[in-house]
Amino acid sequence: MKVVAAKVPVSTVWTSPEAPRAIDAPAIAAAPDVAAWAKSMDTETRLGLHGRTLTQLLYGEPVIVRSERDGWSEIVAPWQPSSQDDLGYPGWVPSAHLGELPESATAPVAVTVPVTLLTAEPGSAGAGSAGSGPLAELSFGTVLSSIDHTDGFTRVALADGSSGWLADDALRAVDTPATPEDRLRLGALFLGLEYLWGGTSAYGLDCSGLIHAVSRVLGQRIPRDAHDQADALESVPIDEAQPGDLYFFARPGKQVHHVGFVSPEGMLHASETGKRLENEPLLPERRATLVSAARL
Repeated sequence: MKVVAAKVPVSTVWTSPEAPRAIDAPAIAAAPDVAAWAKSMDTETRLGLHGRTLTQLLYGEPVIVRSERDGWSEIVAPWQPSSQDDLGYPGWVPSAHLGELPESATAPVAVTVPVTLLTAEPGSAGAGSAGSGPLAELSFGTVLSSIDHTDGFTRVALADGSSGWLADDALRAVDTPATPEDRLRLGALFLGLEYLWGGTSAYGLDCSGLIHAVSRVLGQRIPRDAHDQADALESVPIDEAQPGDLYFFARPGKQVHHVGFVSPEGMLHASETGKRLENEPLLPERRATLVSAARL
């Protein structure tokens, strides 16, 4: 086994090297275009991701490689705890998406806007705008170690041993204390975003991916899947749940299948394939499967 890191902005994790379809080519290309891939899929095509995709890795995220074959790597993702494996979330990614771990540094920072540009040099452009020497577009939830600061920009360690710059107004120090309001504010950035099975990035989120990504930005490493989140987090009585807490849902005799943030309106959540992330009242049909609540 070896420890490496994702060297592309978003790498989708698959159940096997045979799982991707022809339409999934942009997601598994050596330089993946996850935005174009997501845009190309209608609801029926997105439903076809069930049983194919598992989760996503973000730039610089460490992974353990267990084996390699035919240009693919069998990996586990330690930043995404899972009951499937003690070491992290398991699956397969194109080997071309993996590179060296970033150099050791202090003060990790997280991207807090949907997308922002990584640049070769600090510039005057704001978050998400063209700066000096764009290297990549990084997604919300990306966590990198900071090396230096200058004039509203932070230099971060990159997966190939070099460094790049991100605008400070797109970042948050992950060790900054978080509040329930922070969770709802960050989650609300994605209102209207189309649900993506296995998504943990700004280009598509599933229900537990939303919770996991927001928690990562706020310095909390929680399980990736809803049922593991329900098992691992501090339980609170449903009638005592407060905004920023979590609601969990399950059908009789089944494991938890859905999660959302408790909000003043009801629930902020990524509903299901074919729908968009929304903040809505807890409807009777949804409340019928509400089984527990938890506090982050």
